[in-house]
Amino acid sequence: MADETDDPKTLFAEAMAGVRPLAQDRASPQRPRRRPIPWQSRRDAQAVRAEMLTFASYDIDVAAGEELLFRRSGISKETLRQLKRGDIATQWELDLHGLTVEQARAAFAEFVHEAVLAQRRCVRIIHGKGRGSEARLPVLKGCVNRWLRQKDEVLAFCSARQEQGGTGAVMVLLKRGR
Repeated sequence: MADETDDPKTLFAEAMAGVRPLAQDRASPQRPRRRPIPWQSRRDAQAVRAEMLTFASYDIDVAAGEELLFRRSGISKETLRQLKRGDIATQWELDLHGLTVEQARAAFAEFVHEAVLAQRRCVRIIHGKGRGSEARLPVLKGCVNRWLRQKDEVLAFCSARQEQGGTGAVMVLLKRGR
């Protein structure tokens, strides 16, 4: 004959002695989940910034006397011609002479940002002709050429007229700030 203490119902009743039912009949809500941290996106952004600030001799994609010329789609050839002729008044200027690539990149980014906020339409950036660099190559000219093409705020740019710096400077047409 089985012992009364082996009965599952009895064992359960003994185990539940002193237990009171919950006041609510629903399960407790789950704790809110924290938003995931986008580690890979952050690493990618850091890598892009580091790449933009580093310089290697193969980065020089323009020659010292070569003219720079660029316009986004939607910008007419006539507008670019006006910029080249100097028909659009220069409102601000940035001189990058004597700066390292890292210093120039920071100054460039701040300058373009401030110019757009101040609603400047046409600015001049003097990058120099590279005569002061170690290899006597236009290091900043190539960098400025690449940086300008990456900025959505830049509508067009071209090398300045001779009296405004020639191939050592660029005239930049910017979007109007909001």
